[in-house]
Amino acid sequence: MRERVQAALDKIRPALQADGGDVELIDVTDDGVVRVALQGSCRGCPMSQLTLANGVERVLKEEIPEVQRVEPV
Repeated sequence: MRERVQAALDKIRPALQADGGDVELIDVTDDGVVRVALQGSCRGCPMSQLTLANGVERVLKEEIPEVQRVEPV
């Protein structure tokens, strides 16, 4: 599943990079929890939680039904 998550993140990455940010895959657990680290301007952005929930998590859940949630680290 890790490869599928990475491929989905690669689709999201250009939008984040356009705003000076990025996302790094840290871990994918057996129970469907994806841990990511926001990077660049996303790290300290007050909208990062919204980006994580409405962007990253939404896309991952749409593409990979096994994903239960996305957590920042």
